[in-house]
Amino acid sequence: MQVMAQQQKTKNLVVVTLDGYRWKELFTGADEELINNKAFIKQKDVKDKYWRNTPEERRKVLMPFFWSTIAAKGQLYGNRTVGNNMNVKNPYWFSYPGYNEMFTGYPDTIVNSNDYPPNPNVNVFEFINKQPAYQGKVAVFAGWNAYYRILNEKRSGLPINAGWTEFKGPNITETQKFLNWQQQFVPQIYGPDERIDAVTYPMAKEYLKQNHPKVLYLAFIDTDAFGHQGKYDLYLDAAHRTDTFIGDLWNYLQSDPFYKDQTTLLVTTDHGRGDGASWKSHKRSIPHCDEVWLAAIGPDSKALGEVRQSGQLYQNQIAKTIGRLIGLDFTTKNPMGEPIESILKK
Repeated sequence: MQVMAQQQKTKNLVVVTLDGYRWKELFTGADEELINNKAFIKQKDVKDKYWRNTPEERRKVLMPFFWSTIAAKGQLYGNRTVGNNMNVKNPYWFSYPGYNEMFTGYPDTIVNSNDYPPNPNVNVFEFINKQPAYQGKVAVFAGWNAYYRILNEKRSGLPINAGWTEFKGPNITETQKFLNWQQQFVPQIYGPDERIDAVTYPMAKEYLKQNHPKVLYLAFIDTDAFGHQGKYDLYLDAAHRTDTFIGDLWNYLQSDPFYKDQTTLLVTTDHGRGDGASWKSHKRSIPHCDEVWLAAIGPDSKALGEVRQSGQLYQNQIAKTIGRLIGLDFTTKNPMGEPIESILKK
C-alpha cells in the first residue's frame, strides 16, 4: 500500500450504494412487464407515478436527481442497451461477495455466503483510515448489519453504524439522540438485520454535518429488500426515495464550504437482478444478476453524462478508483482491478 502525491482536486469522497438495484430501472425506468403484473403491484397509482411513453421519460420521473444533475455534470456507466457494460467478477452474484469485490478489489471465491464471517481481505476504507491525513476521518452508515463483517470492524477499526444499532460516540447531538430514540419505534419491516433507509440516511447526514468526515460510505438497502419481497411498486418507490436522499446529500455537500467543489460522489450497486418473474432474486443461476452500473460526479470527473460508447468495466475496479480519487494507491497482496481512468481525469 502506497501513498501517492496528491494530484487530485478531490479532497473528500462520498460513496453510496443501492443494494440490488438493476441497471434497467436506472437507464430505462419502470419495467413494462413488471409494472403491468398484478402479482408484483398493489398500488393503484403506480403507473401514474412512474410510467411514461419512452425510456428517457421514465428514467427521469423515477430518478430525477440522477438525470438532471449527474447526467449533466457527472458520468453514468452501465447502459447495456448501448453496449456500455459493467459486470461483477465474483462468481456468486449476491451481496457479501459483491461488496467484498467492490471495496477490496479482489473477487475472492472464499467469500461465498452472506453469512460469511469477518472479511479476511483488507478494504479500501480501512486503508484510507490508517493514513495520517485521514485517520479518524472515515465513517460508514449502512442499513444492513452484515457490514460489521464485510468491512471487518474489529480489525479495520472503522466507525460503523449498521442495522438497527444505536448511534454512539462523543459529543452526540440532540438530533442524534432523537434519531436513536425514534428508531426504536420504526417497524422492522425487513426483519432485525436490515434498517430502513429513511432511518439510516438522516443518521448519516447528521454525522456528516457535525463531524465533517473526509470519506463517508452510505449503504442503502430498501431496493433489495422490496425486490426480495416481490413488491415492484415499493421497489420503484424505494429507488425514487433514494434518488431524493442522494440529491439532498449532494446539495448539502455543495452548500458546505468544507465539501463544496472538492468532493466526489460515487454511486453504484453490489449486484443485478433477474428479468421477468426472476426479478425478485439474484444468484449465479439467474441470468443478468452479474450486471451492475456506476455513477460519478466531482471536481476530477469530466461531465460525460450517460456514457454511450461501447465498453466494459468491472466491479473490482472500484476499490483502486476510490483510493486514486484522493491521491492514494491502494494495493494488497491480492490481484486487483485497475482504476477507472475516465473518472480520474477532468
